[in-house]
Amino acid sequence: MINKNTKRLQKKKSIRKKIFGTPEKPRMAVFRSLTKIYVQIIDDVEGKTLLSASSLSKEIAEEVKNAKDKTAQGAVVGEFIGKKALESGIKEVVFDRGGYRYHGRVRALAEGARKSGIKF
Repeated sequence: MINKNTKRLQKKKSIRKKIFGTPEKPRMAVFRSLTKIYVQIIDDVEGKTLLSASSLSKEIAEEVKNAKDKTAQGAVVGEFIGKKALESGIKEVVFDRGGYRYHGRVRALAEGARKSGIKF
């Protein structure tokens, strides 16, 4: 039986065939659980995670707590990862939505990162 998550994983595999992160332009990968959202900036050449953030990050815990819904939490996480990326010298990324639709929390995260200065 094919369920929603299996379809998402098939889409993710298809997307990952085309998207690849380099040291100059790393991949920004998103994972969305039922209640939280996670994002990593990954260099696929070395296979290393350069930066990561989530709605559980201690630095933004207060802002996430005050956000009115999960979409607002996504925007907060996006802005935070964008600021961290700029501090570490990353100006451009390749956005990997992880098989999720570019909608809701995933879109809010992407727009939050763009708002803080990251280019996709």
